[in-house]
Amino acid sequence: MDTTESNLSEGLSTQTAAQRLQRDGYNELPSARPQNIWMIVWKVISEPMLLLLIACGGIYLLLGDTREALVLLGFVFVIIGITFFQEHKTERALEALRDLSSPRALALRDGAQRRIAGREVVRGDIILLAEGDRVPADAILLSCLNMTVDESLLTGESVPVTKMLAESMPAEMGQPGGEHLPFVFSGSLIVQGKGLALVMATGVHTAIGQIGKALFAVKEEPTRVQREMHRVVKFVAVAAIALAVFLAIWFGITRQDWLSGALVGITFAMAVIPEELPVVLMLFLGIGAWRIAQKQVLTRRVPAIEMLGATTVLCVDKTGTLTQNRMEIAQLYADGAVFVCDGKPLNALPEEFHEVLEYAILSSHRDPFDPMEVAIQDAGKSSLHHTEHLHDSWGLVNEYPLSRELLAMSRVWASADRSNYVIAAKGAPEAIADLCHLPAERIAALTAQVDQMASQGLRVLGVAKAVFSPRHAATPATANAQDLPEIQHDFDFELLGLVALADPVRPGVPAAISECQSAGIRVVMITGDYPATASQIAGQCGLSSPGGMMTGADLDQISDAALPARISDVSIFCRVRPEQKLRLVNALKQAGDIVAMTGDGVNDAPALKAAHIGIAMGQRGTDVARESASMVLLNDDFFSIVAAIRLGRRIFDNLRKTVAYIVAVHVPVVGLSVVPVMMGWPVVLMPVHILVLQLIIDPTCSLVFEAESEEGDVMQRPPRRTDATIFERNIVWKGCLQGCVLLATALATFGIALHQGVADGPARAMAFTCMVLGNVGLILLNRSLSPDLLLSIRLPNPMLWWMVAGALTMLAVSLSVPAISALFYFDHPTLTQIGISASMALLCLCVLAAAKTRAFFQPDAA
Repeated sequence: MDTTESNLSEGLSTQTAAQRLQRDGYNELPSARPQNIWMIVWKVISEPMLLLLIACGGIYLLLGDTREALVLLGFVFVIIGITFFQEHKTERALEALRDLSSPRALALRDGAQRRIAGREVVRGDIILLAEGDRVPADAILLSCLNMTVDESLLTGESVPVTKMLAESMPAEMGQPGGEHLPFVFSGSLIVQGKGLALVMATGVHTAIGQIGKALFAVKEEPTRVQREMHRVVKFVAVAAIALAVFLAIWFGITRQDWLSGALVGITFAMAVIPEELPVVLMLFLGIGAWRIAQKQVLTRRVPAIEMLGATTVLCVDKTGTLTQNRMEIAQLYADGAVFVCDGKPLNALPEEFHEVLEYAILSSHRDPFDPMEVAIQDAGKSSLHHTEHLHDSWGLVNEYPLSRELLAMSRVWASADRSNYVIAAKGAPEAIADLCHLPAERIAALTAQVDQMASQGLRVLGVAKAVFSPRHAATPATANAQDLPEIQHDFDFELLGLVALADPVRPGVPAAISECQSAGIRVVMITGDYPATASQIAGQCGLSSPGGMMTGADLDQISDAALPARISDVSIFCRVRPEQKLRLVNALKQAGDIVAMTGDGVNDAPALKAAHIGIAMGQRGTDVARESASMVLLNDDFFSIVAAIRLGRRIFDNLRKTVAYIVAVHVPVVGLSVVPVMMGWPVVLMPVHILVLQLIIDPTCSLVFEAESEEGDVMQRPPRRTDATIFERNIVWKGCLQGCVLLATALATFGIALHQGVADGPARAMAFTCMVLGNVGLILLNRSLSPDLLLSIRLPNPMLWWMVAGALTMLAVSLSVPAISALFYFDHPTLTQIGISASMALLCLCVLAAAKTRAFFQPDAA
C-alpha cells in the first residue's frame, strides 16, 4: 500500500503529494450540487400543464388571434416567474448555510509543518491533530497523548471516545465508534489531547464518503399530489382534445363555418383544461413555504410540505435532535448521599458535594473542548464561585493521561501558599477505585451506585484526590515534575465521590412528541447510543415502545421481508449503524407509512433522502444532511416540526376545498361552451371570458382558500389515509353537483333572455354575471369542511373581502365601460337585466346553502 511509503519524520514531498492528488482527486465529500439558474428554469417550464397552456397560446398566434394569445401567454410567464423566484430564493438560502471555505489541515510536507486546505490532503500524508481540530481524512494514529474524539457525526454517540495506539500498525482502517482504537475519521472533532496520524483514505473512500455513496444511490420520489396532478393532466388533456375535435366538427357540419368551428374547439379545450391546478399547487406550497420560513424553517423541496400532513411515522435521531448534544451534570455522589440536579440551580449545591466538584474541576482542563469537562467547568462556575473551592491561581505541574491499562487521568497542581502538591484524578469508577485501593465492601457499594446511575443512561466518572510532599518546596516558581512519581498508583488517593453526566433533552421536545402522538403520528427514536441511554432519554421525552427496544445486532438477524412486520410496534432503536437507519426507513415505507426523518449528522443523510420528508438541523447539521433533506430547521427547534405538520394538514384540507370549488366552477364553463353549440344557440363564452374566469378570478379565489385557517380538529385526528387524494370521489362529486346547479342557473338565465327577445350581447352579459356572482358564492360555501354555513361566513380571512371586491369591480367595469364591454361582446346590458342575473345567482346559492346545511355534500373523513 503506497500510504506506508511516507517518511514519518519528513512526510510526503510536494511532488509526491501533487501526483497523488491528481490520481485520487480532491479530498471532498459527496455533495449535492446546487441547482443553477437553467436547471431551475427547466424544472419550472417542464410542468405538463404549463406546457399545454404555452401550446394553446401558440395555436392562437398561428390562427392570428394575437390579442388573446398575448394575454394568455403573458399570464403563463407570470406564473413561471413566480415559481422561478421561489425556487431560486430557496437555493440561495441553502447556499448561505454552506461553509464558505474548505477546513484547513496541518500536514508534514518536505520535512516541515504546512497548513494546507483540507481538500488537498492525500493518502500517505502525515497530519498533526490537536484539540479543536476537525479531522480532514481517515487516518491511523502514529502517536497520541490523552486524545479523545467526538465521532457523533458518524456514530450518533454523544460521548467522545478515547483513542489509543495499536501494538502493531494496522493494515487498514477499522469502523467508527468504540473505545481505545487507533483510528480517526474524517469529519470527527478532536476534543482533547494531540497526536500524529497517517492518512489512509480521502474523499469518497472515507467513512463519510461511503455514506455519501449510499446517499446518491437513493432516488427521490414525487409526492402523491404531484403524481395525482400528472394523472389528472394526462386524462384531461386527452379528453379535452377528443371533445374539442368532436365539437369543432359538429360546429362545422351544422353551421358550415369550419374556421369558427376550429376556434370553438380550441375555446372548449381551454375551458376543459383546469390550468388552475398548477397555479393552485404552486401558490399553496410556495406560500406555505413562506409561512414556515417565518418560523425559521427553510423548505428545501416545496412539494414536501403537502406530504407533512400525511405523516404517519416521525423518525428522530437522539443526539442533537431530541437532545442538545452537550453534557450536563445530572447527579453527584459523596459519602453515601446523592444530589440529583433535575433542573435545580447548582448555586444551591449542598456543602458535602463541594469537594467532589472541586476536584473534578482540578482534574479537567481549564479551557476544555471535551463536553464532559465543559459541563464540569460550567457547574463549578455556577455553584462554587463564592467559595474557596476554585483555584484559578494554582499552577499545573504535570498530568498523567489515560492509558489502556488505567482509564483514569490525574493532574498535579502547586499552590502559592502550600509546600505540598495537590493531585486530582477522574476516570472510570473502577479505575478510580483501583487507584484508591478500596476494600471489597466499599468497592461493592460504589459499584452498586455506579450501576444505578448507569441504568438511568448517565455517564459516570469517579473523582479522587491525593497530596504529595516533594523533596523541594512546591511553589509555582520552583515546581518540578521530576519530583513526582512515574505512575499514578504511587499516590495515596482518597475517593471523593462520583459525577454523573447526561446529554439533556431539548426544551419543548416532550410537548412536541405528545402533540404528535395526539395527532396519530408514531414517533420512532433511532440512535447509535447504548440501550440504557436510549431508554432513559425516551422516558424523559414521554416516548413509549410497546414492542420493546431493538439494537442494531437485532436488526441484522431479521430479513428485509420480515422487518416491516417486526418493527410495527417498536419505537426505540439503539446501537444502529448508518446503513441500518436507511434500512429502517425503507421498511417503514414498505409497510405503507409516510415517513418523516429528522437528523443532523452525516450518518443521517441517506435516511433523510430516502424518507418522504427529510428534516435536517440547520445550525448543528452537516452540509450533506442539509442538502439531502426536504426541510431545514434553521433554529434547530424540534417543536417547529409540529408546526410544519399542522401546516401540512391545513394545506391538504384547503387543497380539497379548492378542488371542490374548481370542479364546481369548471362544470358551468364547460357546459356553457358545449350546450349552446349543441342547441344551435349563439356562442356564450368567448376566449376572453374563459381567460378572465380561469386566469384571474379562479387563481385569486385560490389565494382565499390558501389563507383559510386550519380546521379545529386538525391536530386531534389521525393522519389522512395513505391512499387519500385531493381528487377523492366525494370531493369531485360535491363539486360536480354544485357546478351542475350553477350551470342550470346560467343556462336558464341565458335561455330565458333569448326567449324574451334579448339580443345576443346582453344575454351573454346576463349569463356571465350569473357565473361571476356564482363563483363568489361557491367560495363562501366551500370555505369550511363543516356543514355550519354561519361558521363558513364568520371565519376571519381578509383576503376574502379583497377577492370579492376585485371580482365585483372587474364585473362592473366589464359591464359599464364601453371599450371593455365591447372586448367582452356584451353590447350594453340594462340594469334590469343585470338585476335578473343577480337574482338568479342568489337563488342558486340559496339552494346550495340549504343542501350544505343538511350535510348533503359532506366529504368522508380522510
